[in-house]
Amino acid sequence: MRRISIFGATGSIGESTFDLITRAGGPQAFHTVALSGGRNLARLAQMAVALRAEVAVTAHEDALGELQDRLAGTGVQAAAGATAIAEAADRPADWVMSAIVGAAGLVPGMRALAHGSTLALANKESLVTAGPLLMATARAHGATVLPVDSEHSAIFQSLMGEDSRAVERIILTASGGALRDWPLEALQNATVQDALAHPNWSMGPRITIDSASMFNKAMEVIEAKELFGVRPDQVEVIIHPESIIHSMVGFHDGGIIAHLGMPDMRHPIGFALNYPERAPLPVARLDFAKLGQMTFRAPDLIRYPALRLAHEVMVAGGLSGAAFNAAKEVALDQFIAGSLGFAQMSHLVEASLSALWAQFGPTDAIPTLEDVLAMDDLTRRTARGLAAKNS
Repeated sequence: MRRISIFGATGSIGESTFDLITRAGGPQAFHTVALSGGRNLARLAQMAVALRAEVAVTAHEDALGELQDRLAGTGVQAAAGATAIAEAADRPADWVMSAIVGAAGLVPGMRALAHGSTLALANKESLVTAGPLLMATARAHGATVLPVDSEHSAIFQSLMGEDSRAVERIILTASGGALRDWPLEALQNATVQDALAHPNWSMGPRITIDSASMFNKAMEVIEAKELFGVRPDQVEVIIHPESIIHSMVGFHDGGIIAHLGMPDMRHPIGFALNYPERAPLPVARLDFAKLGQMTFRAPDLIRYPALRLAHEVMVAGGLSGAAFNAAKEVALDQFIAGSLGFAQMSHLVEASLSALWAQFGPTDAIPTLEDVLAMDDLTRRTARGLAAKNS
């Protein structure tokens, strides 16, 4: 019986993973080692009991008592805090879903790879902040990294059976987010609720806002470069409002392979869960006659400065990805709190990067985990300081 763990179980990716595992037989088909979640303790406990998990962990230490109460008499152990999540990732598992949002997902993912697990990676921050280190760790321990972002899963599937040396370009598709058709001048006044109205995908609030600002796609650009080992200039972005083509790979003979399907995260999750085989999945089938047409347009870098910053980060290398992600998370926090405007998020990220690049400059060295975490902390303090100064 395959041993599995789900980190970020109560988020949208975790819920879809739980749905697929339950449909496939739940505890009769899988041995669930660990589940982690945030403050939705009722749901975390419910999932843990349903899957007969060894341990359920909340990220919040002050919530341990409530989680223990909810799990009393079930046989599921309760734990809390970042250290407990890392320790849960040290429990041997064959397949681990990494769906914790933000830089907090890096450490448990690295711990799982060190045990040779297959890491289903939905936490894009891991590759953005520590891509070379994460991939080197996977190679050193014979572990497998399977992308769960719909775009990177599409690229992975398009490359199956292909010679990677023949790859000329990787084309990431982007919906454009909730504000894609707003006039540029109106973006200054966009609210959190405006940015949350995604037209195609059902995702968590932070990633949905990142989609509207295109910071999510900027992260995916860096992620693609690290995951597939291509140059920064080989990664492109195209706006595709229908979200039917999930991404494409172009080869040096001029051919392009595209991965198509209805926008449903259960496909890339299910692909990773069943890899290297394909299993039937409960997703809607694409009807081309009803679809009628697909449209595309180039991204406007004035509307989406995050894409320009992503290219600069890839060229700079080193700890630039860790700085980019940390500054982005601070900017997002500030926007959600109402202390920063929508269009100002990119200004704060760029100012933070400029301040840090002046100190450290580019480097080709592979950073250690300690280096990454230190840069994450330094950038957050820098970004918060800049935000306070400009408020």
